[in-house]
Amino acid sequence: QVQLVESGGGVVQFGGSWRLSCAASGFSFSISTMEWYRQASGKDRDLVAGNFTTRATVYADSVQGRFTISRDNAKNTVYQQMNSLKSEDTDGYYCAATHGSSWDAQYVNAWGQGTQVAVSS
Repeated sequence: QVQLVESGGGVVQFGGSWRLSCAASGFSFSISTMEWYRQASGKDRDLVAGNFTTRATVYADSVQGRFTISRDNAKNTVYQQMNSLKSEDTDGYYCAATHGSSWDAQYVNAWGQGTQVAVSS
């Protein structure tokens, strides 16, 4: 059974740092693209960051230079380090897994349940 379980959501101060984690199971983690999406209520789910290998990583323009996606294949876990957080980073964050190399939400094979991050000013 494929499972993605996010953790680390919470309230963080403007300009602060926070880290999300996503524990994966039930599929070949090391050959999957792992992604973080975010979604505000009533809006589309947008890609924040994706990682296939150490040389295949993508970031949304809005988080480039502030967020870092990383993975530990031995632990089947993907992380998202978020620095210099802004009010507009307040969202529900979703971990996603895609078999192979893809950053397109339509090809996502599994979604986590989501975790909420709120940036307080």
